[in-house]
Amino acid sequence: MSLPEAHISSLLVQVSPEHLKTTKKLIEDFEEAEVYGVSEVGKIVVVLETQSEGFITDVIEKINDMPGVLGATMVYHQIDIEPNNNNLIHDTSNSVSEEQV
Repeated sequence: MSLPEAHISSLLVQVSPEHLKTTKKLIEDFEEAEVYGVSEVGKIVVVLETQSEGFITDVIEKINDMPGVLGATMVYHQIDIEPNNNNLIHDTSNSVSEEQV
């Protein structure tokens, strides 16, 4: 059984300025994507929140295939794993009792 994961990543997308509005709209159509910044010279900052690393590479490939895109580069990636608290065992062998303090 795998643990639930959250993958947070950011991308820098460089696009020809004449394609900026169209590319921004196409990126916003991805449910897991959010545009955090746009530069009129053709740069878009995108943040993705996904449950798998494979989705990130899929999105990068799709963005790279968009008209006018010069490149999409991942600049940050963090994986948060939520431990399953039901499987944790509390080890008291090294605990100090109140009487020992």
